[in-house]
Amino acid sequence: MHDFAALEGRGVIAAFLASTEFVVAAASQAKALGYREVPSVFVPHPIQDRTDDEMRALAEGALAEILAAVTRGR
Repeated sequence: MHDFAALEGRGVIAAFLASTEFVVAAASQAKALGYREVPSVFVPHPIQDRTDDEMRALAEGALAEILAAVTRGR
């Protein structure tokens, strides 16, 4: 979330991407950083033990949502 805030602070369009394990933590951190809402995309958890092919599939499955997150309201 700090990376999102740093990028947005520089005028760079950004979105937050993490696994579903971090939904609550992301909301708490966003609020602590002064954001009411952060464009966010969450993929199924866990990701650390996934193969390259599984990670590609996750990325491809989330691509439309990621693009929507960075273009929403812009």
